[in-house]
Amino acid sequence: MGKEELIRVGRHAIWDCHAHLVFITKYRRGVFTGAILADCEEVMRKVCADFGCELREFNGEDDHVHLLVDFPARCSCRSW
Repeated sequence: MGKEELIRVGRHAIWDCHAHLVFITKYRRGVFTGAILADCEEVMRKVCADFGCELREFNGEDDHVHLLVDFPARCSCRSW
């Protein structure tokens, strides 16, 4: 997929907004198992859908989780 396909175009705006979020457990303890990561991904996808965002990537290890979220320009920071 080319860069041109990722840029969104609206009536009065052009945007490519995304956020890279990293959640880390306290003291970097290994608590995330495969089942917990699968449940976490499902929950994060539902939360993103509720806010009108898209979860592009989700991965993690036993002590942290990475999320790459694309969101439209109409999302306000106050609603997070």
